[in-house]
Amino acid sequence: MTDQDSYIHLARPLPTLNVSPAHATTGPLNVQIHAQALFSILDHSLRRNADQERVIGTLLGVRSEDGSEVEIRNCFAVGHNESQEQVEVDMDYHKTMLSLHLKANPKEVLVGWYATSPELNTFSALIQNFYASNGEGTFPHPAVHLTMSTAPGKDIAIRTYISSAVGVNPDRIADSCLFVPVPYEIRYNDSDRSGLELIAGAKNTEDRTVSVMTDIHALERAIEEVLGMLDRVSDYVAKVIDGEAEGSTAIGKFLMNTLALAPKVSGSDVERMFNTHIQDVLLISYLANTIRTQIDLSNKLANLTSAAAPPIAATVTAGGK
Repeated sequence: MTDQDSYIHLARPLPTLNVSPAHATTGPLNVQIHAQALFSILDHSLRRNADQERVIGTLLGVRSEDGSEVEIRNCFAVGHNESQEQVEVDMDYHKTMLSLHLKANPKEVLVGWYATSPELNTFSALIQNFYASNGEGTFPHPAVHLTMSTAPGKDIAIRTYISSAVGVNPDRIADSCLFVPVPYEIRYNDSDRSGLELIAGAKNTEDRTVSVMTDIHALERAIEEVLGMLDRVSDYVAKVIDGEAEGSTAIGKFLMNTLALAPKVSGSDVERMFNTHIQDVLLISYLANTIRTQIDLSNKLANLTSAAAPPIAATVTAGGK
């Protein structure tokens, strides 16, 4: 899933004031988010105190050599107290958890922070400046700020930002910044997709639960989805041929490349190979069960034989006779 919003990145001259070098890099950036990190953020939001409007945490992942690609893989929560006048963040806990995480995952680095609220305020700028600072932050790369709205009954909205220094003097620059939106992409592998589809199926039930499908049912569902996609493609091609729809050169090339990968076999051959494969699997399962039964039977016979055997009497003669 890719964010469809469009962005305009404007290059600007670096400020001449004596500001933190953390804002020296403000070029375009692409962010890739793993589903595991999003679920960790949602879990943190569900466990927050009733009086907390939002929770924050640290983002970790990997970064490309030129810094233009950031991949968010993990995150952990950071405690904080926020009021109308001030914000307090447990930075000692952040430093300890970051050190432990980097020891367990030496390939990952600090990439930014998250908040479960779309609001960007002065406190957000203060926290952003800390994560983008030199020494303990992401310098010389920009810190990524990820916002996720978790309001009950509303769709989850995700936004990613980097910051740029704004202010007329160093004091104002320290607690101010301009959040620049950057595009993001949510990534997941095949196993993650199966889990996400299973979780998504629970929204249609009243008790918000869903049973795990068996392998046969999963295979049946996958075949039905493939058949549905084939029907949609066939309808599109038929409409293009009949002149009812406008053809696309990109789609045509994609379909040709996809069909070129398909083996040139007939339907009867596919059915024969599938049935042969099923018979092989059933034969292996039958042999495995037979061997297991024979081993159990041999163990029981050995136990019965040892129990029925008479005890061996040992005689000891005095004086060695």
